[in-house]
Amino acid sequence: MSQATLRTGRILLVPLSDDHLEYEVELDSDPEVMRYLGDGRARTRAEVEVFHRRRLAAAGRVPGLGFWAGFVDGEFVGWWILEPPERADQGPVDGQAELGYRLLRRHWRRGLAGEGARELIRHGFGDLGLDRIFAETMAVNIASRATMAAAGMRYVRTFHLEWDVPIPGSDLGEVEYAITRGEWLPSQVAPGREPVTDT
Repeated sequence: MSQATLRTGRILLVPLSDDHLEYEVELDSDPEVMRYLGDGRARTRAEVEVFHRRRLAAAGRVPGLGFWAGFVDGEFVGWWILEPPERADQGPVDGQAELGYRLLRRHWRRGLAGEGARELIRHGFGDLGLDRIFAETMAVNIASRATMAAAGMRYVRTFHLEWDVPIPGSDLGEVEYAITRGEWLPSQVAPGREPVTDT
């Protein structure tokens, strides 16, 4: 199964490709965007090129999953991801995916992160048949936590990772939010229509 092109009311989500590298460089070179990621600093172009190759490879790990570049009226706004779990504490790979998103700062506070997240959740459950979708962020990243909650995900746990270079707030740990297919299905019932059954 190839990675699908997706649409929301405002966002066109296209599978990430080499055509999007310059957008990724712009995104990852903003220290505010990277504040709660990695070692909390902007990345160099060479570093972004390495991550770009890893992002492209994600689409080959599990059919249908991968990174999507998001565009609003033809303008790049950020990327979204559904990728299989990588760490043992994240649970089994089969039937699960991790949701993520990263937006250019000028597109913050427009509801785009949540809009794209809801579409990837719909795609994961409705099109790909996943059982569970989860997301992680630093406990202090209040904006990202609010986006996860707005997308229908619930808080699951707080946990601690080993950081090569601790960044402000890392001592408070990471949080996981998640939603299961069973929790998502009732939200898909339109008034006056029969509910979708989980078979």
